[in-house]
Amino acid sequence: MKPTAAEILREYGPFPGADQIHGVTFDGKRVWFATGDTLRALDPESGEILRSIDVAAHAGTAFDGKHLFQIAEETIQKIDPETGRVLSTIPAPGGGGDSGLAWAEGSLWVGEYQARKIHQVDPETGKVLRSIETNRHVTGVSWVDGELWHGTWEGGESDVRRIDPETGKVLEKLDMPAGTGVSGLESDGGERFFCGGGDSGTVRALRRPRRDSAA
Repeated sequence: MKPTAAEILREYGPFPGADQIHGVTFDGKRVWFATGDTLRALDPESGEILRSIDVAAHAGTAFDGKHLFQIAEETIQKIDPETGRVLSTIPAPGGGGDSGLAWAEGSLWVGEYQARKIHQVDPETGKVLRSIETNRHVTGVSWVDGELWHGTWEGGESDVRRIDPETGKVLEKLDMPAGTGVSGLESDGGERFFCGGGDSGTVRALRRPRRDSAA
Protein backbone atom coordinates (compact mmCIF):
# COMPACT_ATOMS: atom_id res chain seq x y z
CA MET A 1 0.00 0.00 0.00
CA LYS A 2 1.43 3.34 -1.08
CA PRO A 3 0.17 6.32 0.94
CA THR A 4 -1.06 9.36 -0.98
CA ALA A 5 -1.15 12.98 0.06
CA ALA A 6 -4.48 14.22 1.41
CA GLU A 7 -5.98 16.89 -0.84
CA ILE A 8 -7.49 19.76 1.16
CA LEU A 9 -10.42 21.21 -0.79
CA ARG A 10 -11.44 23.93 1.64
CA GLU A 11 -10.78 25.22 5.14
CA TYR A 12 -13.47 26.73 7.38
CA GLY A 13 -12.75 28.94 10.37
CA PRO A 14 -11.25 29.57 12.81
CA PHE A 15 -14.51 30.37 14.59
CA PRO A 16 -14.95 32.85 17.46
CA GLY A 17 -14.97 31.07 20.83
CA ALA A 18 -13.95 27.73 19.32
CA ASP A 19 -10.31 27.09 20.17
CA GLN A 20 -10.59 23.33 19.69
CA ILE A 21 -12.51 21.27 17.13
CA HIS A 22 -13.39 17.79 18.36
CA GLY A 23 -16.05 15.59 16.73
CA VAL A 24 -17.50 16.24 13.27
CA THR A 25 -20.60 14.82 11.59
CA PHE A 26 -22.86 15.58 8.60
CA ASP A 27 -26.66 15.52 8.58
CA GLY A 28 -27.13 15.68 4.82
CA LYS A 29 -27.01 19.48 4.70
CA ARG A 30 -25.01 20.77 7.65
CA VAL A 31 -21.63 19.90 9.14
CA TRP A 32 -21.94 19.67 12.92
CA PHE A 33 -18.77 20.08 14.97
CA ALA A 34 -18.02 19.89 18.69
CA THR A 35 -16.11 22.68 20.40
CA GLY A 36 -16.07 21.64 24.06
CA ASP A 37 -19.19 23.37 25.36
CA THR A 38 -21.22 23.75 22.16
CA LEU A 39 -22.23 21.87 19.04
CA ARG A 40 -22.27 24.14 16.00
CA ALA A 41 -23.86 23.61 12.58
CA LEU A 42 -21.91 24.86 9.56
CA ASP A 43 -23.20 25.38 6.03
CA PRO A 44 -20.42 23.73 3.96
CA GLU A 45 -21.27 25.78 0.88
CA SER A 46 -21.36 29.29 2.39
CA GLY A 47 -19.09 28.60 5.37
CA GLU A 48 -21.59 30.28 7.72
CA ILE A 49 -22.52 29.01 11.18
CA LEU A 50 -26.25 28.31 11.07
CA ARG A 51 -26.91 27.46 14.71
CA SER A 52 -25.36 26.41 18.00
CA ILE A 53 -26.48 24.04 20.76
CA ASP A 54 -25.15 24.54 24.28
CA VAL A 55 -24.16 21.01 25.30
CA ALA A 56 -21.03 19.27 26.55
CA ALA A 57 -19.13 18.28 23.40
CA HIS A 58 -15.68 16.95 24.26
CA ALA A 59 -14.96 14.41 21.53
CA GLY A 60 -16.72 12.51 18.73
CA THR A 61 -20.04 13.45 17.11
CA ALA A 62 -22.40 11.29 15.00
CA PHE A 63 -25.80 11.49 13.28
CA ASP A 64 -28.18 8.55 12.79
CA GLY A 65 -30.55 10.25 10.37
CA LYS A 66 -32.64 11.78 13.14
CA HIS A 67 -30.57 12.35 16.28
CA LEU A 68 -27.11 13.62 17.08
CA PHE A 69 -24.83 11.61 19.35
CA GLN A 70 -22.10 13.40 21.24
CA ILE A 71 -19.31 12.17 23.50
CA ALA A 72 -19.14 14.14 26.75
CA GLU A 73 -16.31 12.89 28.97
CA GLU A 74 -17.38 9.37 30.08
CA THR A 75 -20.81 9.34 28.42
CA ILE A 76 -22.40 9.44 24.97
CA GLN A 77 -25.40 11.78 24.75
CA LYS A 78 -28.34 11.35 22.36
CA ILE A 79 -29.50 14.82 21.33
CA ASP A 80 -32.56 16.17 19.51
CA PRO A 81 -30.98 18.53 16.94
CA GLU A 82 -34.14 20.62 16.67
CA THR A 83 -34.53 21.39 20.38
CA GLY A 84 -30.98 20.75 21.61
CA ARG A 85 -32.38 18.56 24.38
CA VAL A 86 -30.35 15.58 25.65
CA LEU A 87 -32.76 12.63 25.34
CA SER A 88 -30.63 9.91 26.94
CA THR A 89 -27.06 8.91 27.77
CA ILE A 90 -25.04 5.70 27.68
CA PRO A 91 -21.56 5.00 29.04
CA ALA A 92 -18.70 5.56 26.60
CA PRO A 93 -16.56 2.42 26.20
CA GLY A 94 -13.24 4.16 26.83
CA GLY A 95 -14.37 5.68 30.12
CA GLY A 96 -13.26 9.16 29.10
CA GLY A 97 -10.49 8.12 26.68
CA ASP A 98 -12.90 8.12 23.76
CA SER A 99 -12.30 10.05 20.55
CA GLY A 100 -14.17 9.54 17.26
CA LEU A 101 -17.82 8.60 16.85
CA ALA A 102 -19.79 7.31 13.85
CA TRP A 103 -23.17 5.73 13.14
CA ALA A 104 -23.57 2.73 10.82
CA GLU A 105 -25.88 -0.27 10.53
CA GLY A 106 -27.74 0.45 13.76
CA SER A 107 -24.60 0.76 15.89
CA LEU A 108 -22.34 3.48 17.19
CA TRP A 109 -18.65 3.10 16.38
CA VAL A 110 -16.41 4.69 18.97
CA GLY A 111 -12.71 5.41 18.70
CA GLU A 112 -10.58 4.94 21.79
CA TYR A 113 -7.59 7.19 21.27
CA GLN A 114 -4.73 5.83 23.39
CA ALA A 115 -5.91 2.21 23.23
CA ARG A 116 -5.79 2.33 19.42
CA LYS A 117 -9.19 0.66 19.11
CA ILE A 118 -12.58 1.18 17.49
CA HIS A 119 -15.55 -0.29 19.37
CA GLN A 120 -18.95 -1.25 17.95
CA VAL A 121 -21.46 -0.18 20.61
CA ASP A 122 -25.18 -0.80 21.17
CA PRO A 123 -26.70 2.71 21.06
CA GLU A 124 -29.41 1.82 23.58
CA THR A 125 -27.29 0.21 26.29
CA GLY A 126 -23.67 1.16 25.62
CA LYS A 127 -22.69 -2.53 25.47
CA VAL A 128 -19.53 -3.15 23.44
CA LEU A 129 -20.42 -5.64 20.70
CA ARG A 130 -16.90 -5.99 19.30
CA SER A 131 -13.61 -4.14 19.08
CA ILE A 132 -11.21 -3.57 16.18
CA GLU A 133 -7.50 -3.15 16.92
CA THR A 134 -5.58 -0.50 14.99
CA ASN A 135 -1.89 0.41 15.01
CA ARG A 136 -2.18 4.16 15.54
CA HIS A 137 -3.95 6.49 17.95
CA VAL A 138 -7.54 6.78 16.72
CA THR A 139 -9.20 10.18 16.31
CA GLY A 140 -12.29 10.57 14.08
CA VAL A 141 -14.25 7.57 12.75
CA SER A 142 -16.43 7.39 9.63
CA TRP A 143 -18.34 4.67 7.74
CA VAL A 144 -19.19 5.44 4.11
CA ASP A 145 -20.30 3.06 1.34
CA GLY A 146 -19.39 0.08 3.50
CA GLU A 147 -15.87 1.38 4.13
CA LEU A 148 -14.46 2.09 7.58
CA TRP A 149 -12.17 5.12 7.78
CA HIS A 150 -10.51 6.73 10.76
CA GLY A 151 -8.21 9.62 11.51
CA THR A 152 -4.90 9.28 13.32
CA TRP A 153 -2.78 11.86 15.12
CA GLU A 154 0.35 10.61 16.80
CA GLY A 155 3.92 11.86 17.17
CA GLY A 156 3.13 15.06 15.29
CA GLU A 157 1.92 13.14 12.23
CA SER A 158 -1.66 12.68 11.08
CA ASP A 159 -3.50 10.80 8.36
CA VAL A 160 -6.89 9.47 7.30
CA ARG A 161 -6.93 5.74 6.62
CA ARG A 162 -9.29 3.06 5.40
CA ILE A 163 -9.04 -0.19 7.34
CA ASP A 164 -10.43 -3.70 7.04
CA PRO A 165 -13.29 -3.76 9.58
CA GLU A 166 -12.55 -7.39 10.44
CA THR A 167 -8.78 -7.34 10.83
CA GLY A 168 -7.87 -3.66 11.26
CA LYS A 169 -5.39 -3.94 8.36
CA VAL A 170 -4.68 -0.60 6.69
CA LEU A 171 -5.95 -0.64 3.09
CA GLU A 172 -5.50 2.98 2.07
CA LYS A 173 -3.89 6.04 3.64
CA LEU A 174 -4.10 9.79 3.02
CA ASP A 175 -1.25 11.67 4.69
CA MET A 176 -2.08 15.11 6.06
CA PRO A 177 0.31 17.99 5.30
CA ALA A 178 2.95 18.71 7.93
CA GLY A 179 1.56 20.80 10.76
CA THR A 180 -2.06 19.75 10.21
CA GLY A 181 -4.01 17.06 12.01
CA VAL A 182 -7.35 15.30 12.03
CA SER A 183 -9.58 15.26 15.11
CA GLY A 184 -13.18 14.50 14.03
CA LEU A 185 -13.97 12.82 10.70
CA GLU A 186 -17.10 12.32 8.60
CA SER A 187 -17.97 11.88 4.94
CA ASP A 188 -20.73 13.70 3.09
CA GLY A 189 -21.44 10.44 1.24
CA GLY A 190 -19.87 11.94 -1.88
CA GLU A 191 -16.44 13.29 -2.69
CA ARG A 192 -15.67 14.99 0.63
CA PHE A 193 -14.48 14.12 4.09
CA PHE A 194 -15.00 16.78 6.75
CA CYS A 195 -12.25 16.80 9.37
CA GLY A 196 -11.80 18.59 12.65
CA GLY A 197 -8.49 20.39 12.84
CA GLY A 198 -7.96 20.10 16.60
CA ASP A 199 -6.29 23.15 18.15
CA SER A 200 -6.15 24.96 14.78
CA GLY A 201 -9.81 25.77 15.41
CA THR A 202 -10.65 24.93 11.79
CA VAL A 203 -12.73 22.37 9.92
CA ARG A 204 -11.26 21.08 6.66
CA ALA A 205 -12.83 19.39 3.65
CA LEU A 206 -10.63 16.69 2.09
CA ARG A 207 -11.14 14.95 -1.21
CA ARG A 208 -12.41 11.42 -0.64
CA PRO A 209 -10.90 8.79 -2.97
CA ARG A 210 -13.50 7.20 -5.20
CA ARG A 211 -13.33 3.75 -6.69
CA ASP A 212 -15.35 2.76 -9.67
CA SER A 213 -18.05 0.25 -8.96
CA ALA A 214 -16.43 -2.40 -11.13
CA ALA A 215 -13.18 -2.27 -9.18
